[in-house]
Amino acid sequence: MAGHSKWANIQHRKNRQDEKRGKLFTRLIREITVSARLGGGDPGTNPRLRLALDKASDANMPKDTVQRAIQKGIGGLEGQNYEEIRYEGYGIGGAAVIVDCMTDNRTRTVAEVRHAFSKNGGNLGTDGSVAFMFRHCGQILFEPGTPEERVMEVAIDAGAEDVLTDDEGGIEVLSAPGDFEAVKGALEAAGLKPALAEITMRPDTMTSLAGDDAAKMQKLLDALENLDDVQQVYTNAEFDETGQS
Repeated sequence: MAGHSKWANIQHRKNRQDEKRGKLFTRLIREITVSARLGGGDPGTNPRLRLALDKASDANMPKDTVQRAIQKGIGGLEGQNYEEIRYEGYGIGGAAVIVDCMTDNRTRTVAEVRHAFSKNGGNLGTDGSVAFMFRHCGQILFEPGTPEERVMEVAIDAGAEDVLTDDEGGIEVLSAPGDFEAVKGALEAAGLKPALAEITMRPDTMTSLAGDDAAKMQKLLDALENLDDVQQVYTNAEFDETGQS
């Protein structure tokens, strides 16, 4: 991370996603529905559903909308049957991209994802072509100025695997997916409120992009995130300031 700020890049990604809040409810509803279908409608025994409900609460989703999504998932209401699909590919400068989708029409989805890649200078790859470059983990991010020693003490005691600090002083706590809730809960109980907390695909190494390449890569990411069936896009592209306009 030398010379770069993971904090700045993650905040940039989060801000871009917040600009697309019109799609946020649709994605959350799908996640809640699928989570309930796979693990049941009780968040007390379904960690994935519990995480989805936390995100819905953060987004101020109405409770009746949440309940309808749960009921649809457990079969209480008629609804489309979504399946989860992951696509992998390459963007500008060989940057790796993972695209997680939920769809009721696999043929439509792969055609749209392939078109978004090819139209914007990328290439859709095969299964496993880039996933090995990423780590499936819990990621909890704190703003610069948060007391690092306190974060480290609480996080490690709660089962975190690593605590990292970037060039700007942002703190990143990493955990196994199964330990994410315990680590997040311990930090919040200690009065340490994260700026971002999620289970994610975290790149092991970054591909730095600047200028036109950064702008082209952002256009590709936007095209993928704008697809109706796309739930989440992960990349190892790292933008400098010129790529964050």
